[in-house]
Amino acid sequence: MRLGVFGGSFDPVHLGHVNLVKQVREICRLDKVVIMPAAVSPFKTDIARKAASGEDRLEMCRLAFEELPFVKISGYEVSQKEVSYTVNTLRHIREVRPDDEIFFIMGGDMLLSFEKWRNYEEILSICTLLAVSRENDPNDLKILDKKASELGKYGTVRVVPIETFPVSSTEIREKIKNNSDISCYVPKNVVKYISEHGLYTA
Repeated sequence: MRLGVFGGSFDPVHLGHVNLVKQVREICRLDKVVIMPAAVSPFKTDIARKAASGEDRLEMCRLAFEELPFVKISGYEVSQKEVSYTVNTLRHIREVRPDDEIFFIMGGDMLLSFEKWRNYEEILSICTLLAVSRENDPNDLKILDKKASELGKYGTVRVVPIETFPVSSTEIREKIKNNSDISCYVPKNVVKYISEHGLYTA
């Protein structure tokens, strides 16, 4: 099986995440995509900044992707209750799914700092990196292709141009604090969950 893994804070999950998964799955011919919300991102270790619990973020992901049968939501990292290092997660996936071909999906900006990740060489020995790029930005593609080539000595890195959705979770949290409408950025059932649970208002 060609198994995609897409991690992140998903705080909250939004339509950009959903559209990314749909496009990457089709372009890269993935059989299944695992959505893996982080307990604590290594790049966001100030836990007090997290606006929603791991359980809330898991449930929002379940709601956002519920109509995509090829998607599975995993609570593995959330259950660890510690900093979520990608190499540890991929070791676990390799152990439980030894016969699958693993593809790790990341934003292109993350590829540029990939050598700062813990055990990045081992990550590339376990999986193929799929670095998502804005297809309407030739300069972005050029920069990422160069980085992918540099990392090629450790493993396979593929740059995947997609149509990007111009919004971030940070912007959505700010809109909620300001009582702005988020329905064009977030799946309707997730908007309802956020409202019912009073998330991101403080």
